[in-house]
Amino acid sequence: MSRALGLDFGTTNTVLALAQDDNTTNSMSFTSSAGTTDSMRTALSFMKDAQLGAQALKVEAGQAAIRQFIDNPGDARFLQSIKTFAASPLFQGTLVFARRHSFEDLMEVFLNRLKFYADGAWPSDISRLVAGRPVHFAGANPDPALATERYNAALTRLGFPEIHYVYEPVAAAYYFAQTLKSDANVLVADFGGGTTDYSLIRFERIAGKLKATPIGHSGVGIAGDHFDAKMVDQLVAPEIGKGTHFKSFDKLLDVPAGYYANFSRWNQLSIFKTTREFTDLKSLVRSATDPDKLELFIDLVEHDEGYPLYQAISATKMALSAAEEAEFHFSPLGKAGHKTVKRADFETWIADDLAKIEGALDDVLTKTNTSADQVDKVFLTGGTSFVPAVRKIFTQRFDADKIESGGELLSIAHGLALIGESGDVGEWSA
Repeated sequence: MSRALGLDFGTTNTVLALAQDDNTTNSMSFTSSAGTTDSMRTALSFMKDAQLGAQALKVEAGQAAIRQFIDNPGDARFLQSIKTFAASPLFQGTLVFARRHSFEDLMEVFLNRLKFYADGAWPSDISRLVAGRPVHFAGANPDPALATERYNAALTRLGFPEIHYVYEPVAAAYYFAQTLKSDANVLVADFGGGTTDYSLIRFERIAGKLKATPIGHSGVGIAGDHFDAKMVDQLVAPEIGKGTHFKSFDKLLDVPAGYYANFSRWNQLSIFKTTREFTDLKSLVRSATDPDKLELFIDLVEHDEGYPLYQAISATKMALSAAEEAEFHFSPLGKAGHKTVKRADFETWIADDLAKIEGALDDVLTKTNTSADQVDKVFLTGGTSFVPAVRKIFTQRFDADKIESGGELLSIAHGLALIGESGDVGEWSA
């Protein structure tokens, strides 16, 4: 029989789930040089391979891309968080070994690698693909129509006969609703790498069939990656020249802050290395008041230290979810790369982001005229939901017994697959 495939193409991780004819789902497994997993880091690595031909590239995705990048310092082109470019009109592509890759090229390459890693287990009887999309795409001025156009271009190339899009928190809500024992108003908060999305849905069982009535949605292009960026800005940027100056004729000017905005975001850093901005940064060293700091900045970019920094920041952030303080270790900075970070300071750094996340929650409740008492269940999904300051937003508004979490990596993809198999996928389409 034909089956529905759910695609959660995430900023940080990607999951594919297949619906079964008994109303269950299972995650697809992928086997690469890095082992077997049921989720893949949304990352790509390109490297020249003389054995395949002068112009041929060895391409890896997910954990295998990370391994190729780490094992071949300076030789591999590494890209991650590519989803954040989907809705950006400013992103027209990036050069990978002299060949320009558009967003749809990158998405196609990534999914083709997953198909290859499926090692013959990729189903031939897929009737429809149901892909998740955020309520609010990441970026300063996101264009959702452009993002959908780019998604369509990439997914059509893979030959799916039927493609639908469903809001990611709606899919998570549908997955969660399978366990409901009674009718309920469910608020889902989906914290991804690049966006925070809310969906408020009324679930009812009529004649044994789950019926859902969307009440409202909201979202904001802020989530875990923004928290990481704030940590980089506070812990690392001052050590590599942020706030220092350079001489221009008889004037003393600030080193442009935009260089550090690029450095603090993993997706931007992978592009930054190939831009004119980076060339301009290197030209400032001679006239800088703190040339050693700028040289360290340049070394970090040229030696592709972005991913090790990402690991160090993520480890510190995770530790702060369990303790009042944690150690930050990033040896390329020397002594400056060893610091104690207090949770209270971290929460101060992200205060503006927290306010916007809470503002989006206010928005969905206000525009639907829904009080906290009228919400029966709150389902939190995504890694950022573990940050104590984020959970506090919900525990201050809703009774503790209403708040649930789980399936942080899998719930969206599995919900998408179930919706695809439900027979009324059009009612759920975004």
